[in-house]
Amino acid sequence: MNLIPVIEMKGISKSFSGNKVLDHVDFQLLPGEVHALMGENGAGKSTLIKILTGIYERNEGKVFSKGKEVHFKNPKEAEHSGIAVIHQELNIIPDLTVYENMFLGKELTVGRFGITKDKEMKRKTKEYLNRLGIDIDPTIEAGQLSVGQQQMIEIARAVAANTEVLIMDEPTAALTDREIEALFKVISALKEQGVGIVYVSHRMEEIFQICDRISVLRDGQFIDVKEVAKTDFDEIVKLMVGRQLGERFPERDTKIGQERFRVENLTHKGSFDDISFSVHQGEVIGVAGLMGAGRTEIMQAIFGYRALDGGKMFIDGKEVTIKTPYDAIRAGIGFVTEDRKSQGLILELSVRENFSITNLDKISNKSIISSKDEISMVDEMIEKLHVKTSGRELSVKSLSGGNQQKIVIGKWLGINPKILILDEPTRGVDVGAKKEIYQLINDLTKQGVSIIMVSSELPEILGMSDRILVIHEGKLSAVLNKSDASQERIMQFAAGGSKK
Repeated sequence: MNLIPVIEMKGISKSFSGNKVLDHVDFQLLPGEVHALMGENGAGKSTLIKILTGIYERNEGKVFSKGKEVHFKNPKEAEHSGIAVIHQELNIIPDLTVYENMFLGKELTVGRFGITKDKEMKRKTKEYLNRLGIDIDPTIEAGQLSVGQQQMIEIARAVAANTEVLIMDEPTAALTDREIEALFKVISALKEQGVGIVYVSHRMEEIFQICDRISVLRDGQFIDVKEVAKTDFDEIVKLMVGRQLGERFPERDTKIGQERFRVENLTHKGSFDDISFSVHQGEVIGVAGLMGAGRTEIMQAIFGYRALDGGKMFIDGKEVTIKTPYDAIRAGIGFVTEDRKSQGLILELSVRENFSITNLDKISNKSIISSKDEISMVDEMIEKLHVKTSGRELSVKSLSGGNQQKIVIGKWLGINPKILILDEPTRGVDVGAKKEIYQLINDLTKQGVSIIMVSSELPEILGMSDRILVIHEGKLSAVLNKSDASQERIMQFAAGGSKK
């Protein structure tokens, strides 16, 4: 039986200031299909989605919804036509409650004065979240929730709209394995209901687990469409980057030196308790655990962003007192946060300004910035990190996610850190940029830098770590050597399993 595509895009082209970012791209989505849209950062995926949903005006091409040509002028028109989007960047208003976020702009009211039906909205919010297997109090302020929990609210809000087309842009980037499993169950249920799903993700394991077809874009052009059952990881990567990528994780041959950093009995009441571990020169310590286990909170405490209730820290055998991020930086600790948009970058500033902001001591003298030293430092970083930018004065918000992440990491390199904390360093980053970040980690460890890497991607933890710490409900559940670790063992400890 020939199905009429629920969405079909033909010959879509788009240019910005004379720069062609989409060149006659085709895309088709069938009802009840999960169709992956893949490509490196900057390939044109987001632009294609924004054209479909009326955010951008196309220069050429046609869009069809259920066989009928459409021309959405704004996202509201697309939504009324049954198209919902779960954006990679959260659209949660932190000062509103969960149920107020769920019904924002769609409040249930009664009477001529529009009195809100709060009780019913709370009940329906609970119902929608239960469908995702999530237990969240609808009356709590959204800002008190973790990034993963906020993402689940976004997903529930989209699912609640009874959509025919659901676009998911990196929906699992901030979710735990348990939350991802619940989401995949919802996706399967939506498929059975005939909902077409456009799935954008850089996590190859997810693509091959949940998707039916894969469309690949490269440099703004449509390259090919493949059935998942008839392709493999290597073929898709080659289509995306135009070359063989080689081994997914570069081989680690760094010589591990003496102990560089040690923490003893770190405690922050309500977040984590009695955390002790060490990391050596040139070593990568991976930190695994479920969302909410306390991984990020531990890293924030080490960096002086979160006050400690107890514990000690040592660098090169000498006890250090770190009460503020400034103390941490002076001690030689850098921290790449998990949320690059709100905590790692100042989006309105340029590439130059973002690189410079943590390196003012290096490029200034008596509070006066040396333009020559600044430009030299920034250009060196751009070249070293292979940042794709039209110039150092370009606004950071104009860059792709992978290039933004390179800047977040790169701005700490100027302080020549002894210890570099990486919290979800490749979240929302394509396979090509991931490989470059992995190689950068290896290069840093060869220089003796000690890396503490928090990641929710277990293949990344296993592929890049020399040792692995597993956190469960604020406690250190296990310390595993790389040779003893597996995804199954890590998940067992992360879920509170026995150490036997």
